[in-house]
Amino acid sequence: METLLQGDERLDYLLAESLRIIQSPSVFSFSLDAVLLSRFVNVPHHKGHIVDLCSGNGVIPLFLSARTKAKITGVELQERLYDMATRSISYNNLQQQITMLHDDVKEVPAKIGIETCDVVTCNPPYFLAHEQSEKNKNEHYTIARHEVHLTLDEAIFSASRLLKQGGKAAFVHRPGRLVDIIEAMRKYKLEPKRVQFVYPKAGKEANILLIEAIKYGKPDLKILPPLYIYTDDGKYTDCVKEMLYDQQ
Repeated sequence: METLLQGDERLDYLLAESLRIIQSPSVFSFSLDAVLLSRFVNVPHHKGHIVDLCSGNGVIPLFLSARTKAKITGVELQERLYDMATRSISYNNLQQQITMLHDDVKEVPAKIGIETCDVVTCNPPYFLAHEQSEKNKNEHYTIARHEVHLTLDEAIFSASRLLKQGGKAAFVHRPGRLVDIIEAMRKYKLEPKRVQFVYPKAGKEANILLIEAIKYGKPDLKILPPLYIYTDDGKYTDCVKEMLYDQQ
């Protein structure tokens, strides 16, 4: 355990997937957004290549490994998060399926291959470079949460360059950026096909947006039923409990 964990790191459970992940309070840890995106996206069951942009500590590749046998590549700019992801992958014996790249999302399509991938997922920085956020505690949080190294437009462009014709791009973001996302997707030949709004609980405004697009797809947008995180008494809804714990 001493060689697996460094400094203030801990080994957390991904209960529904029966996996473990290395996390640290001093760098950005995964949130429910990653869980939602990994369950929302359509993935091939056996073959293909999935690329996860802005992977952080590798949580979405780990989640997806429980849903597919396809090859998964995670891309992370921050060296510490990349290193944590690599160690988590090794701990779970998933090196044959998951590969991490320590690289800039903008440079990755040319390195992985233009129009070679089947699915791209991305949980990008939500906040514009000038915006304030409660998570803006240090450099690791700033890079993960703010568009200082990667804008939404750049992330969508990279996703489009990676995808084959008919490939799928799935993003999680804030509902307030929906118009920006759709405009950028269409600019880069990604046609939005599925949208789902996520609400803290019934009667509240949506605070999470899930969207999936198809490369060179035909216009036909489906709005999925709303997803609620908490019941009125503050407990997880059955849907969320199934995602997190594989139980209802």
